[in-house]
Amino acid sequence: MKNKVVIITGASSGIGKALAFEYGNKGAQVIITGRNEAKLLEAQAELVTSQIACQAIVCDSSSEEQTRAMIAQVVQEFGRIDILINNAGISMRAMFENVDLKVLKQLMDINFWGTVYATHAALPYLKQSKGGIIGISSIAGYRGLPVRTGYSASKFAMNGFLEALRTELLETGVHVLTACPGFTASNIRNASLNSEGKITGDSMRDEEKMMSAEEVAQRIYQAFEQKKKTLVLTFQGKLTVFLNKWMNGLMDRLVYNTLKKEKDSPLK
Repeated sequence: MKNKVVIITGASSGIGKALAFEYGNKGAQVIITGRNEAKLLEAQAELVTSQIACQAIVCDSSSEEQTRAMIAQVVQEFGRIDILINNAGISMRAMFENVDLKVLKQLMDINFWGTVYATHAALPYLKQSKGGIIGISSIAGYRGLPVRTGYSASKFAMNGFLEALRTELLETGVHVLTACPGFTASNIRNASLNSEGKITGDSMRDEEKMMSAEEVAQRIYQAFEQKKKTLVLTFQGKLTVFLNKWMNGLMDRLVYNTLKKEKDSPLK
């Protein structure tokens, strides 16, 4: 990773920030992006304090204009892009019948279109460096989750996009990894949207029992170095993907019952 240029979107907290530390500690020049300037600069300060070469660029991933400007700035300043990590994302929790459809659009704009915008803008430079693209997707991209219809839809779309792109790029030297963490101790649930599109600001799950963002980042780094195409994390996540393929009726009931037990679940 020495002197490699790595862009990580949505890196103010959680998995994104953990990935910045993981790649930075390996010697990479890390560029982190996010919408919240204060949180982004706070993350940058933590990285710099740890002797990591880091630059922060405020960028709303749902904006094609801002994303293309961010990519152009990186190329202008560093002359190359070696790895693009599409991590920016938000979640939701609301029954579909009650949700304002603008919430689903917002999730698609950030989770799916944010990935598309950044990848399209960076691809010419990634082909030059024979670098790589990492998409931080979710188990929800394999198995639809109740009260998270918009989140699941965005991650299914992301998985399909990355799989198709990976196939297109087979002979270019650009590697594509789709990483699907299970439930991870990160900020995404605290920043999930309710039926009206307002941030809930509270996790509905026991974070202490989840894989840490730091462990997820380590596993993603290793999987990319090993040129894996997909990474499904946690035993629960792997079991969910397997059972959903062969016993989806059973999984409907298991998933329903599991999410019904969440704090203040709309399924109750």
